Amino acid sequence: MSRLAFLGTPDAAVPSLRALVAAGHQIDPVVSRRDTRRSRRGDPEPSPVKRAALDLGLHVTDDLEQVVSAGAELGVVVAYGRIIPERILDELPMVNVHFSLLPRWRGAAPVERAILAGDPTTGVCVMRLEAGLDTGPVLARSEVPIGEEETAHDLRERLGELGAELLVEVLSGGAQGLPAGEPQQGEANYAPKIEPDDLELHFDAPAIELARIVRVGRAWTTFRGSRLIVVSAHAHEAHDGTADPASARDNGEAGPPGTLVGASVITGDGSLELVEVQPEGRKRVAAGEWLRGVRLQPGERLGA
Repeated sequence: MSRLAFLGTPDAAVPSLRALVAAGHQIDPVVSRRDTRRSRRGDPEPSPVKRAALDLGLHVTDDLEQVVSAGAELGVVVAYGRIIPERILDELPMVNVHFSLLPRWRGAAPVERAILAGDPTTGVCVMRLEAGLDTGPVLARSEVPIGEEETAHDLRERLGELGAELLVEVLSGGAQGLPAGEPQQGEANYAPKIEPDDLELHFDAPAIELARIVRVGRAWTTFRGSRLIVVSAHAHEAHDGTADPASARDNGEAGPPGTLVGASVITGDGSLELVEVQPEGRKRVAAGEWLRGVRLQPGERLGA
């Protein structure tokens, strides 16, 4: 087996680290991001990869320079969260586990962008890392469908397990026996980091698009001047045969987009049924419970 350096940070990278250790590879070092605070008052906490590495008895550092001096044959990168400088790539060849079917989504948020775009499928690629952003030749890929209501968290978790299996398969012949890989083919799309503005719910959009934003996580709107997180919701299109509050709007029986009819919000096309919400500074609750507490007044709207 091979001597590898491993670079990763979030939960989705942990299955790959564990799988490489289980397959008999020697991992030294594990490089992860510095400990960070999850709240203003909390103490700095290690990343999921650092916690897993310590549990496995591995050497962990946040110093990227150590991958060059540790004597590794190959670097393995899984959602590390930093661009690897070209000078380090010149010293140590690396492969990357990327959660999309390259070149469909290159960049920081391929899982989220695939959901927002309504892609029916996605997958995992193991690719050679080079100076360009996710541009290297692909060594192996595996495609999977995206569930109609699958969240980014659940999809990322599934892709993390799939990526671990694919990575072990690629490295089964050792670091020196890697396939050459194939150049990426097709239209390339950039998947920039998700910003808070990307997650704001504008209710003049179609319900199906709004539901995709909710699936990404931390989708928000406003109510009575405060932020309201929409934790989960279901889209109902105007023509899907369900009782749709938007039809009441068209008949003059309800208000404009953002109007609540029961737990459903009128949208630009169809309605968004709220399932669970989280008012600012409070715990998440069922939408019905929240509505009973706020005592909605005539004419009040979300996002107004």
